[in-house]
Amino acid sequence: MNNNRQLNDLAGVGPATISDLRILGIHSVAELSHQDGKELYDMLCQRTGKQHDICCLDVFHCAIAQARDPRLPIEQRNWWYWSRLRKRQPSVVN
Repeated sequence: MNNNRQLNDLAGVGPATISDLRILGIHSVAELSHQDGKELYDMLCQRTGKQHDICCLDVFHCAIAQARDPRLPIEQRNWWYWSRLRKRQPSVVN
């Protein structure tokens, strides 16, 4: 496992997501690996005082999965993979 990975090494994590993660106090892949995507999304909305696009939740799930597993299958490194999963779950806000 590469312990030197940076947040911007994760697929789909660009400047906007890094900025969101910093608002949440997350500055490393190791810190991100211990998070819950829904909790991060809710906290981001609370801290910024606005409702963010629900796809932000999918980006968080995608980034967390990559943080936890550097060998995550390519397909699962795309936020839209996580969007499809979310939309299949009736108990989750779509």
